[in-house]
Amino acid sequence: MGARRWSGAVMAALPVLALLLLLAWGGPPAAGQKRKEMVLSEKVNQLMEWASKRSVIRMNGDKFRRLVKAPPRNYSVIVMFTALQPHRQCVVCKQADEEYQILANSWRYSSAFTNKIFFAMVDFDEGSDVFQMLNMNSAPTFINFPAKGKPKRGDTYELQVRGFAAEQLARWVADRTDVNIRVIRPPNYAGPLMLGLLLAVVGGLVYLRGSNLDFLYNKTGWAFAALCFVLAMTSGQMWNHIRGPPYAHKNPHTGQVNYIHGSSQAQFVAETHIVLLFNGGVTLGMVLLHEAATSDMDVGKRKIMCIAGIGLVVLFFSWLLSVFRSKYHGYPYSFLMS
Repeated sequence: MGARRWSGAVMAALPVLALLLLLAWGGPPAAGQKRKEMVLSEKVNQLMEWASKRSVIRMNGDKFRRLVKAPPRNYSVIVMFTALQPHRQCVVCKQADEEYQILANSWRYSSAFTNKIFFAMVDFDEGSDVFQMLNMNSAPTFINFPAKGKPKRGDTYELQVRGFAAEQLARWVADRTDVNIRVIRPPNYAGPLMLGLLLAVVGGLVYLRGSNLDFLYNKTGWAFAALCFVLAMTSGQMWNHIRGPPYAHKNPHTGQVNYIHGSSQAQFVAETHIVLLFNGGVTLGMVLLHEAATSDMDVGKRKIMCIAGIGLVVLFFSWLLSVFRSKYHGYPYSFLMS
């Protein structure tokens, strides 16, 4: 009788024990999940509010740790680490910032805009602790902080190789986040104005010299114009226009400024100017040699032109070869200087 009473009490207590176990095991995780969802919702709403006012969200150390580094996060953040204050004298930072703003605005005002990705900026003078936390010693630097996990090697943008043009940044963003951004640049009237000015000058010359248009048949003038165009193109100006590389690179540790890029896959704007000058020197030397061989001047002047032409060709070709050697490591040949 007693055993039957004891078993009945156990059976009656089983539902209560099951309920207690369910609350013990299922309650806290469910509450924790709800808390995470609330925190995530607050973070997304905060970022959306800031993004509605400014395409690139400026962050200090606290905002960066709370909204970018700390979980939970179901969105990617593209962060530009820069130094825009005038006393930093970072010309490249200002140029990169302009392209970054174009990219962010293109995303913010596109019909495909969502909360899947945000664009942010950390300035060294506003978040130096972030630079120290990431062991970062150069600017500008672009890093993608993915929605899940930590940034990988490819999440750091190769600025020196790809340049900072908005189109190049958009390709990198698409590769890392699967978000395609169509870059829309503000209208630039410099090209049409220059074309209009050129047409006005030509039209004015034709009007003023309508009775004598021999200047249009001047072979020297056309040859000079064609030569300038060829030198500009062969020096890499079109590459600069497409890629938007920095003018030069300043080492943040030594302060040394490099005008020649050490890789054969990239270049600086200053480098194209240097190559343009060297190509021009070689061309001028060849012109002097041609004139010395074909002109009707006296022998003394022709000798001087010949020596000057040889000197220009030798000197500037040697400099060109040294630039080539500095970019293509292991190239065995040199001339006059290494």
